[in-house]
Amino acid sequence: MQKSKLKTFEKRLLEERKKLLAELGHLEEICNQTQKESAGDLSAYSFHPADLGTDAIEREKAFLLASAEGRALWEIMEALRKISTGNDYGKCEECGEEIGEERLEVIPYARFCVRCQEKHERG
Repeated sequence: MQKSKLKTFEKRLLEERKKLLAELGHLEEICNQTQKESAGDLSAYSFHPADLGTDAIEREKAFLLASAEGRALWEIMEALRKISTGNDYGKCEECGEEIGEERLEVIPYARFCVRCQEKHERG
């Protein structure tokens, strides 16, 4: 891959990393809130049992989002590592073929070509 293209993908990956880190910081605040802080009440107890469920669901959603974004952050860091070491960025980890630039434009941290990604998704 051309150095100019690598620089373009590296810039996009750094921007994505910055966004994810900001979002993870926000999710960490949500996950670390006490029940009292999340409800905005003066007491630590909700007035209605449904409020407890709603608060629990919101925290659970924040944990799930943080987990998914943590995985995406790992993928971005791996792609940046490949670029910085000059090793295999833009090559499929399974078959070794080049990942199309069109795919990398959409998902700059893609690890597999379309064909191998489809195989992984099918199971």
